[in-house]
Amino acid sequence: MEKNNFVKFLDDKFLISERGGSIKGEFFGGLTTFLTISYIIFVNPAVLSLTGMDKGALVTVTCVATAIGSFLGGILGNVPISLAPGVGLNAFFTFTLVKGNGIPWQDALGVVFFSGVFYLILAICGVREKIINSIPQQLSTAATVGIGLFLSLIGLKSMGVIEANPETLVKIAPITLPVALSFAGLFLMYILDMKKVRGGVLISIIVISIIGMFLGEVDVPEKLLSSPPSMTPLLFKLNIFGVLKVSLLGSIFSFMFIDLFDSLSVLMFTYKEVQFRNEEERKKGLGRMLLADCSSTIIGALLGTSTVTTYGESIAGIKVGAKTGLASIFTGLFFLLALFIAPIVEAIPVFAVSPALVIVGIFMFRNISQLDLSTMKESIPAFMTIIFMPMTHSIAIGLSIGFISYIIINVACADFKKISLTMWVIGALSVVNLLI
Repeated sequence: MEKNNFVKFLDDKFLISERGGSIKGEFFGGLTTFLTISYIIFVNPAVLSLTGMDKGALVTVTCVATAIGSFLGGILGNVPISLAPGVGLNAFFTFTLVKGNGIPWQDALGVVFFSGVFYLILAICGVREKIINSIPQQLSTAATVGIGLFLSLIGLKSMGVIEANPETLVKIAPITLPVALSFAGLFLMYILDMKKVRGGVLISIIVISIIGMFLGEVDVPEKLLSSPPSMTPLLFKLNIFGVLKVSLLGSIFSFMFIDLFDSLSVLMFTYKEVQFRNEEERKKGLGRMLLADCSSTIIGALLGTSTVTTYGESIAGIKVGAKTGLASIFTGLFFLLALFIAPIVEAIPVFAVSPALVIVGIFMFRNISQLDLSTMKESIPAFMTIIFMPMTHSIAIGLSIGFISYIIINVACADFKKISLTMWVIGALSVVNLLI
């Protein structure tokens, strides 16, 4: 009887029957989403540990932050969409903020924290919608494409495929055994994705790591399971007040804009697959999910990870039957169970993980088909946004130059109606970002 009451409570709370779902469907949907995005357990520690952050602690932080983000998304938004540290944003954190600008990772966490705080303020004050409406779709799409190229560049460099060259900027690197294995992993990911195999990225990481162990390129872990590593080396280690300076404002707003646009595009896409009672419920749900997104970013920074954002891969769980936020709760629980495989995660080599960055880059680059490149007026700002991200190794600079280009082009064409007041403010901030 108690079990029936509990099932009824879940059904009423998450509107499972009303949306034509079942608890079984939510469970397997949540499991599928977990398998699809679980590569982040390997990728996030591998990328962020390059800043000097403790890799073991990062494993725990990644799992806990993903669980909390998924719980928030499931409870607040009641949609089967999970949240986890974003791959593009952790690369921005590592290669632009810490390695590029030379700031400590503690300060970089402070930047992420304030990006979440400002995002939250915008959400509460209703300014979020004005910003979203003021940014041309052409530029937000170009930003996605540019980030895809940036990620691919980082992935190829981490794979050991390319290296620096003073004359041509980059060149092909010598093909060593780790590089060959990394290439094999990349093409295995390609094949598994084309075959629509769930969790293809994770499967490739594991297969290449095992092959690397047999070939002596990877140390075999002494044990497979253990207690979760302590989060103490990262927990609350962010520098909050030390980052409140003009030189970091550009980075703070870049994190905020990227998270905002990325989350909105993912939610608009995945929300088409969720059954809502009416349009009003859909709009409220979207607002609550964006609230869950910025709250997860703040919590993630406090725990010790880069921006936590919504994952488009959640569509995999939706396709197998997930219809409500209960699926996200299940996904979060699976990530908590994954806390006990830290020895395996720490043994995974960079050459097995790096191809995942290239794969994600390809997924993002595919958005180029949505760009209107029929006229120079539309093409120039989009091209400038895209090309400057990988060429300057900075998402922030690419965004800034894209915004400035858009304003200059429209001013030159006397098309002032396309430049809103908000856009002028964003343009001014972009100029400041470049000058400092």
